[in-house]
Amino acid sequence: MEIKNEVQEKIISEKEEKVGEDEFLSILRSVAPGTNFRTALEGSLKSGKGALLVVTNDMINSVIDGGFKINCKFTPQKLIELTKMDGAIILSKDLKKIVHANVLLTPESRIRSEETGTRHKAAERTAKQMGTLVVAISERKHEINLFYKNLKYPLVNTEELLRKANEHVQILEKQKELFEKNVEKLNKMELRNQFNLKQASSVIQKGRLIQKISSDLKRYLVELGRENTLLKIRLREITSGVEKETDLVIKDYTSLDLKKSKNILESLSYEEILDSDNVIKVLARESYSMNSPIKGWRVLSRTSLSEAEIAQLVKASGNVGKAVYSNFSFYKEIFGEDKASILKEDLERMKIDS
Repeated sequence: MEIKNEVQEKIISEKEEKVGEDEFLSILRSVAPGTNFRTALEGSLKSGKGALLVVTNDMINSVIDGGFKINCKFTPQKLIELTKMDGAIILSKDLKKIVHANVLLTPESRIRSEETGTRHKAAERTAKQMGTLVVAISERKHEINLFYKNLKYPLVNTEELLRKANEHVQILEKQKELFEKNVEKLNKMELRNQFNLKQASSVIQKGRLIQKISSDLKRYLVELGRENTLLKIRLREITSGVEKETDLVIKDYTSLDLKKSKNILESLSYEEILDSDNVIKVLARESYSMNSPIKGWRVLSRTSLSEAEIAQLVKASGNVGKAVYSNFSFYKEIFGEDKASILKEDLERMKIDS
């Protein structure tokens, strides 16, 4: 009895684990429009019957009681017919077979649940205890909810998903426009060796917003399945180069290092990113008035220099002004005559373009 209690306490305490992004996207792919599973879910919803579907794993027998074994090939039609019974339906891991039907789920009742209905409580507790996917279809609310580990995610129809995805694309387009304007301003300031922390933080802020919005949009695109092709192409166009540009600005202006500042930035919510003071803190700067040399990583990345060569030049010059406006002999001493000639041409071209 003591051992059993210990196991139960372990189950109750350990099921609050966080679901990884790749893991979650894999779940969304399995229910995307065009899949047999999604067809079955939507068909069950239209039939006006509630249902409880569980994807099996090695421990599932400990939470099921009664019902009967089927072990037949999965088809949407078969699943829809079986949802007319009150009990839960158990599916194989690969969703290719219906294993059991009309079973009673008996998860540990002490597992915390935010749900009110019996079916949804069972779904949430089973998902937490078994660490598997459980789908609850509600005939009363006319909705489908996914439960996976400690996560609950409501499925929405394809039309609604497309509307939300297009809204995100429009927001991204506006943010990209603002990002590019801010990058252009920063280019001009840095080529004059003008340290402007406010302008740099604006680029970082816009860049991170684009990355965060695009991450949310990717979820919709995965969930849209075969309907996502054009939106996927547009997303790739909008986000191209944004992360790299943002990282280089962080690298130039942070008092920490790129990895630490980037990790802090990625942990911020939308509201926190919109507060420019938080961006300053990410860079470990106390205020906009703080002044220090610009390292020059971002400007020099526009030349033909490799990352290792940029590191050499940044170390030798000490600031972007010297890195960009030194005479030929300075570059020749670091890289040799041929490389110095190419670099000088690259720098002159950049000055003209700005």
